Amino acid sequence: MSGRSKLATVLAISALVAAPTATASAATEPEGPALAKKLAKKVTVEGINRHLIAFQRIGDRNGGTRAALTPGYDASVDYVAGKLRDEGFIVSTPTFNFDIQVSDAKLARVDGVNYEAIVMTASPQTPVGGVTGPLRVVPEDATTGCEATDFAGQDFTGSVALIRRGGCTFEQKHLNAFAAGAIAVLVSNNVDGPLSNVTLTNPGKIPTGGVSKADGTTLAGKAGLPITVDMRYHLETRTQRNVIAQTKTGRTNNVVMAGSHLDSVEVGPGINDNGSGSASLLETALQLGSRPKVDNAIRFAWWGAEERGLIGSTKYVQSLTFEQQLDIALYLNFDMVASPNAAYFIYDGDNSDNVGAGPGPYGSAQIEKAFADYFVAKGVPTEGTDFSGRSDYGEFIAQGIPAGGLFTGAEGVKTAAQAAKWGGTAGVAYDPCYHSKCDNLGNIDRTALGRNAGAIAFVTAAYGVSTEDVNGVPPRAKRADARSAGKMSLAAHDDHDHLAVA
Repeated sequence: MSGRSKLATVLAISALVAAPTATASAATEPEGPALAKKLAKKVTVEGINRHLIAFQRIGDRNGGTRAALTPGYDASVDYVAGKLRDEGFIVSTPTFNFDIQVSDAKLARVDGVNYEAIVMTASPQTPVGGVTGPLRVVPEDATTGCEATDFAGQDFTGSVALIRRGGCTFEQKHLNAFAAGAIAVLVSNNVDGPLSNVTLTNPGKIPTGGVSKADGTTLAGKAGLPITVDMRYHLETRTQRNVIAQTKTGRTNNVVMAGSHLDSVEVGPGINDNGSGSASLLETALQLGSRPKVDNAIRFAWWGAEERGLIGSTKYVQSLTFEQQLDIALYLNFDMVASPNAAYFIYDGDNSDNVGAGPGPYGSAQIEKAFADYFVAKGVPTEGTDFSGRSDYGEFIAQGIPAGGLFTGAEGVKTAAQAAKWGGTAGVAYDPCYHSKCDNLGNIDRTALGRNAGAIAFVTAAYGVSTEDVNGVPPRAKRADARSAGKMSLAAHDDHDHLAVA
């Protein structure tokens, strides 16, 4: 996010605060540079869908997954990097090392039967032999375990809390259980299959693991019985790749960066999470080309091991010197942009929606407004969503780099008001196949995909032309107005002086 000589306006990015929540209106042509308008038209659902088909087939050929540290992920890296090299981009696949948890124990034993319980990333381990207490089941509703009141009416002191997934983060569920006195937490999946490769985001208070939907239902029938939870692991180092591609044109000390994570979870091919973001970003890059007429270089990234804790993006940002970080004007993040029961969320850069984590670094509000303005022009209402720390913007904002992006929802539940506004089904998750085997080629809302792809292309290209507002420089039109006002004031002063002398 410099040089606005080519703009009349860029997305109406002149305000220095983010727009309020966008509301629906008749669709119009968004204001912005010709490059942005042209690219938004060139990036089509048909083009993106071809990449989604490629990701599906890569998964099908590799055990049904594209998870980090699998052949399916390696093939995904080769596919993306190959397409970009063919288009002439400067492409690298830098490696990073990270530790993985190798399980030593993953069980919950009750009534003489063992059930698989997979410890979450950032959870403490149990001692050898586990912890034992009575099994307490949190009553199910749309937001099971998300409120402290969900734990009223039972004595959770010294217990193992069983909580159904959905409605809020794993972290919030486990913190509420901890506050109620639980010594361990089991979160049961709300879709078929195991609950693995998930994280508490921040270091946990008590051991917390996941069990399958079926096992969770069985365990719920054993409420009150003693249960032993044993979840332990050791660490081993692994190596993985990111994909980084940059245009050959534009300033390299004021780079516009856009990224999506490329890996899936282990249980499925991850076509919405996050094939949708990766494919949209890839098609944007290919249609833009490696030598666009931009003032600022555009750097695209496909991150590895996001599903293991945002590792690829975090390692990348941390590998940069302070001066190299200064070269990045802003970061745009696209993680799940075609959920089948889609919402239209924009990361809340200025915290105007007051959704929790507070504002992003200076410039994030302007990025939010850029996306909001695009959707207003298209007649699509939007809502702000929290910088919750669940995606790859995390280390960028931690280092003070302004960020923003789009999200169509994961395991959260669509409200009646949202269904009235956007369509879809109230009381159902935005993506019922989130982190599941059924996150396949049939798990895509192609209307949402097309709308978000247009926004991705438009805003990325617009910032390639100018990032002045994000960099704290008043837009050219606003500076021209100020100069004009100054000249008028000076002229009026001179006329006053002339009359006084006369």
